[in-house]
Amino acid sequence: MAESKQSSLNLPGINVAIIMDGNGRWAKKNTLNVTSGHQKGVDVVRTIVESAAKAQLESLSLYAFSTENWSRPKNEIRGIKKLIISAIDSQVPELIDQEVRLNFFGDYSSFGDDVVGAICKAEKATAFQDPRLKLNIALGYGGRADIIEATKLIASDIKLEKLSVDDVSSDTFFRYLKAPINELDLLIRTGGDHRISNFLLYHLAYTEIQFTNTLWPDFTQDEFIKCLEEFSNTERRFGKRTL
Repeated sequence: MAESKQSSLNLPGINVAIIMDGNGRWAKKNTLNVTSGHQKGVDVVRTIVESAAKAQLESLSLYAFSTENWSRPKNEIRGIKKLIISAIDSQVPELIDQEVRLNFFGDYSSFGDDVVGAICKAEKATAFQDPRLKLNIALGYGGRADIIEATKLIASDIKLEKLSVDDVSSDTFFRYLKAPINELDLLIRTGGDHRISNFLLYHLAYTEIQFTNTLWPDFTQDEFIKCLEEFSNTERRFGKRTL
């Protein structure tokens, strides 16, 4: 039954993002350490990416680590760094088989040379010209910081006469942002909170937003497909009046 639902769901050109929240609470609920919660969350990513590719989405962007997450305990951050490398090692071969292009965005230089090296290697290995799915991972990312940095870059290019003030438009601004998408169609947040937590702020102008109480490690393929189906049945007016 689930397979037939998946096979009939096709959303080409659609950009979806997920705030993957609830790993820590899931670990606590199951009397495990927080690293085990993050590991379980990585396992869920594998399933959701596969479903996104089958649904023919243009891109799937995942909020893995925000600029604010640096305030978490040092031992948790150490565990996350190790998990990033192990997740890349284990999942990149599958991404290659599925023709999924992997791209990281954000300020992830502070994660260290090992993580940065693994990211660069993974991006090169999956650099398909016409990928089946674009998988974007936000790491050390903050929406406000992205907008501020883009503004500075635009101002610099205007000063250097590489760009005129009249050239600055919404499309221009997108080109200066680190996030590698333009309009975002659907944002899903797991974990029960109803906020966007500084994620893709400039991209959210007309995004459909869905919140679920399900903790990320419990988020299933079926629930993801239901989110996509709800989106596909939504009338998107973009400020226009319908008669």
